[in-house]
Amino acid sequence: MKQVADILRTKGHAVWCTQPDSSVFDALKLMAEKDVGALVVTEGTRPVGIFSERDYARKVILAGRTSPNTRVREIMSDKVIYVQPETTIPECMALMTQERIRHLPVIVNDELVGVVSIGDVVKDIITDQDMEIRQLENYVLGRGYSADPLQL
Repeated sequence: MKQVADILRTKGHAVWCTQPDSSVFDALKLMAEKDVGALVVTEGTRPVGIFSERDYARKVILAGRTSPNTRVREIMSDKVIYVQPETTIPECMALMTQERIRHLPVIVNDELVGVVSIGDVVKDIITDQDMEIRQLENYVLGRGYSADPLQL
């Protein structure tokens, strides 16, 4: 069964972070620059929260705050739910669904080594399902089985 480590091997281990005392405006600029929907909030190397587009929309815009004058710590989600590289993709999907979150930091020995998003997980599931469908079609049509998806 595929694991978080498989996703990170493909997408990479880059993690974009911000500090709790950064302005929301600066955090948003970094998110736009890196084209990501969330940042891990860290103190030193320790994750202390997640700041997402959802946090901004609900806790700044709708609350009548301004992004240059609001600190990330004031609106971040401070419950850090994380996974490890050996966490399976179905476990990630279940955790994201249960906790109603879209980003999971990946932590090994208290070190942040990556982030997986709901998009990463869904893409992986769709890719696996597509390969399985092709293999079943080949089997039914008598073309045999190939572990190499390019040979399907």
